[in-house]
Amino acid sequence: MVLGISNRWLWKCPTACLLAHYNSHASDNHLDVGVGSGYCLNHCQLQSQQPRLAMMDMNNDSLSYSSRRVARYQPRRYQQNILQPIDHDIAKFDSIAVNYLLHCLPGNSPSKTVVFEHLKNVMKPDATLFCSTLLQGYVPRSTSAQQLMNLYNRKGIFSIQRDYLKGLEASLETRFESVQIKIVGCVALFSAQCVSR
Repeated sequence: MVLGISNRWLWKCPTACLLAHYNSHASDNHLDVGVGSGYCLNHCQLQSQQPRLAMMDMNNDSLSYSSRRVARYQPRRYQQNILQPIDHDIAKFDSIAVNYLLHCLPGNSPSKTVVFEHLKNVMKPDATLFCSTLLQGYVPRSTSAQQLMNLYNRKGIFSIQRDYLKGLEASLETRFESVQIKIVGCVALFSAQCVSR
């Protein structure tokens, strides 16, 4: 439903755009946060046949399902509420993906992006954090997209009533030295780095 219909026809950001964004940033020392169905992990083009791959999600069912899809990479699994400081002893990563998770977290852009602080602790110098998230304010949305977002907000599936581009930009720029944001439809595709000195 999301990958085949909502992305293309409602959010106006086809799944191929998400996957291209993923491919352009994923490394062979990679952590995926909020794994969902594991679609991007399963379809991305990693350079190595034996990458160091890890998954993090608070839902153990999602972790189990996704890890089976990419069992060929022997991923490590970490059950974690990313709104809380990471309580696992983990070697640092060169890339971290957070796709379609932020708009499901409670709060607004400034408050929910505390996850960036938590993830910085497991990023190597010059590592890249890259994400995709839906925005509700100051991005183009069709009537159908607005109605579905409002429905998902009421049901508690989304929490994006106060997710705006400016709030996202401010949250990233206060934490990272290098930030790139691209808007495709009502989806923000962004990447950020802590540049080593």
